[in-house]
Amino acid sequence: MLLERNDIDQLDRIYRINLINSLSGIKPANLIGTRSKSGVLNLAIFSSVVHLGSNPAQFGMVMRPQTEIPKDTYRNILESDFYTINHISKEFIKNAHYTSAKMEAHESEFEKMNIKEEFVNEFYAPFVKHSAVKLGMKHLTSLDLPNGCIFIIGEVQQLSVADQLIADDGSINLEAYNHVGIGGLNHYYALGKIESFPYVRVNEIPDFHE
Repeated sequence: MLLERNDIDQLDRIYRINLINSLSGIKPANLIGTRSKSGVLNLAIFSSVVHLGSNPAQFGMVMRPQTEIPKDTYRNILESDFYTINHISKEFIKNAHYTSAKMEAHESEFEKMNIKEEFVNEFYAPFVKHSAVKLGMKHLTSLDLPNGCIFIIGEVQQLSVADQLIADDGSINLEAYNHVGIGGLNHYYALGKIESFPYVRVNEIPDFHE
């Protein structure tokens, strides 16, 4: 299939959404935890979390366009400045997926989807208890994107990773705890390690023409 811009515009809406969302390949599956000013715990699945820098440790994520009344996750982040990023494992994919439902502000996805919350060292936002990798984030800024979406930038204030998952070089074994990825909008993939390569220096590049 070869599509020009006009061809893409003429596609069926649902077909186009599924196709375009699949083009970026496998994306990380994360649950974003927040708490409202009134104390309601909110949880929402995201596939747009990206690493921005290691010193300081910062991550970004894309929020869909907000109406006059911001969605719970974004409103809670703006009001409290704190949120959590929690990796999703194979064991609770289904529960995590259904947090994408548009629930009322007074309802908690933690309770509705039977996902156990956890508070660590008085951090304001809730973590997902059964996540193997958890980040406590502080909101730094939000950037408006050309398509109306919002790019949220946050800094890591706290992180929790099981010791046995961390290699001597600091890297995390994603396969060991069944971390999953998302293809498109609603297709989940298991992750398996294929190979590891060294940090690349110009004088160490192999001869690929041999």
